[in-house]
Amino acid sequence: MRLKALIFDVDGTLAETERDGHRPAFNRAFADRCLHWNWDESLYGRLLDVTGGKERMYHFANEYLGGHERPEDLDTLVPELHAAKNRHYAGIIEAGEIALRPGIRRILHDARKSGVRLAIATTTTRVNVVALVESLLGKDAIEWFEVIATADEVPDKKPSPDVYQYALDQMGLAAADCIAIEDSENGIKASAALGIPTLVTVSEYNRDGNFSDALLVVDHLGDPDQPCRVQGGQAAESVGAEFTEVDVSLLDRILP
Repeated sequence: MRLKALIFDVDGTLAETERDGHRPAFNRAFADRCLHWNWDESLYGRLLDVTGGKERMYHFANEYLGGHERPEDLDTLVPELHAAKNRHYAGIIEAGEIALRPGIRRILHDARKSGVRLAIATTTTRVNVVALVESLLGKDAIEWFEVIATADEVPDKKPSPDVYQYALDQMGLAAADCIAIEDSENGIKASAALGIPTLVTVSEYNRDGNFSDALLVVDHLGDPDQPCRVQGGQAAESVGAEFTEVDVSLLDRILP
């Protein structure tokens, strides 16, 4: 098998965390401070062009708030809001309000059985990654991932490729040995910058993204009762007419 590792993004890839987790958590943090800020689904979709929660709040304050509405203590407020948002996000996860996307559990088990190494490369924080993985996959599941590269290790957010470079360096692998699994345009810009072949599982907020650099684009990874559909990608014609699930053998076969 030529494929040595799968490197997973988290938000939007493992689960629809942006729409169902981070967005309501931000709004609850705003309400805690009696801020009249509300990020509805449409606005949040636009704000996702900016990666990183703190960066997103600065962008919102600078671009969407009038002069008298923009807090003067923003440099103090943003870290406090971000910490509160993470607490609310953990509560949403613990309450079972977010589910894994189709095929995620299956392909993780498939990779482990096949001896394919696993890693995470994300712009969210480690505490959010651990909360999500342990809640949805079990307390021991965080140990499945050899490397967990987050905003805590790599401050430059996607589309910077730094978080992927960190993951490759830690595993001692070349880009061509891996496949990244992403959901967003910023994500594939980061992976493609290093030449990592990338599978895109399109999420709710990224249906109109430019995925021309993707090895394969699907609506999700697929499960026996929920077949996936090919939406594009350089290897789209080679997956076969009977294709219903993304698995390790298929990824190894289409690896350039």
